[in-house]
Amino acid sequence: MVAVMTWGGKLLAQEPLRPVSSAYMLEGGSSHLLDTYLSPLKYTGWHTAFTYERRQAMKFSPEKWRQQLDLGVEINSAGNPARNASLLYGNLSAAWSMSRLWRLPYRLRVTAGGRAEGNLGGIYSNRNGNNPAALKTDISLGLTASLGWDVRVWRLPVALRWQTSMPLAGVFFSPEYDELYYEIYLGNSHGLAHFGWPGSMFRWDNLVTADLGLGNTSLRLGFRSRIYSTEVNHVTTRTFSYSFVLGVVTDWLSVSSRRQLPDKDAKVEWAY
Repeated sequence: MVAVMTWGGKLLAQEPLRPVSSAYMLEGGSSHLLDTYLSPLKYTGWHTAFTYERRQAMKFSPEKWRQQLDLGVEINSAGNPARNASLLYGNLSAAWSMSRLWRLPYRLRVTAGGRAEGNLGGIYSNRNGNNPAALKTDISLGLTASLGWDVRVWRLPVALRWQTSMPLAGVFFSPEYDELYYEIYLGNSHGLAHFGWPGSMFRWDNLVTADLGLGNTSLRLGFRSRIYSTEVNHVTTRTFSYSFVLGVVTDWLSVSSRRQLPDKDAKVEWAY
């Protein structure tokens, strides 16, 4: 049933409630780094990250459309095969997506839509003298999709989900192979911005999670793989990470003090 409210003596259908689903996730696992601007060798080590995920039904069509905000910070540390040098990789990311939702039989859900993303990071080498760091930054537009399935393990509700995203076009930064950052500082800024597509800038993020319903809060267990690769100006960059995910998911609804409290029978459009 959809609740109604009165205004000016007329009955008006109350807008569906759109609770926000917030997830806070910690990641830990392995990393594999390569940046030929700094070193021709592949480095391996550990990966850690923190990610905030916010999902909500869209206001204009809450039954069919969903929005998602992702904010994250990740740090990777890796050593060369001889273990006498190391690379440190850090990255800040922000992404917003809007997806169409399809509800299928057997409690299955499918979403697909567009995604805008920005990244600001860099790689630091403790061995290089003149050029110890390489900036890694990009903005892109791409696609995202997910598959969800609600099941029960004994009496425990479990929400399974696989989400994937990939940029299709964007712009990323890269100097020439032997260009010093000091030269860029002096004004040699030609050819630093490059058009990115899956052939020159490949980024693929996959997240598989199981949300265990524990009352008003869910415990999230999962696995994540991040693949980032660029190749331009004879400079090749590869950053791969594989990690386990542990998180907490909560649903909340903000109510303005200037508006009437929602009716208990109001329609609710959950984010998932």
